[in-house]
Amino acid sequence: MNGKIFELGDVVEMKKQHPCGTNEWKVIRMGADVRIKCEGCQHSVMIPRREFEKKMKKIVKKAELASEE
Repeated sequence: MNGKIFELGDVVEMKKQHPCGTNEWKVIRMGADVRIKCEGCQHSVMIPRREFEKKMKKIVKKAELASEE
C-alpha cells in the first residue's frame, strides 16, 4: 500500500477549500487519525488517516528541522 508521504509539521494543500478561504493546513498530530490546523483561522480538525490521504492534494511546505547542526 503506497500512502502519501507527509510528516509532523508539514503544511499541506487539501482538495477542498476551508470556509475561511484557505486550503492550506498544518499537520499537528499523526497516528491512526491525523489532526490538522487551518493556516487561515487556526481551526483544527481530526480526521482518519485514510480520509486525510484521499483529501490531501500536495505538500506545500516541508517541516523545519528542530536542530540544524
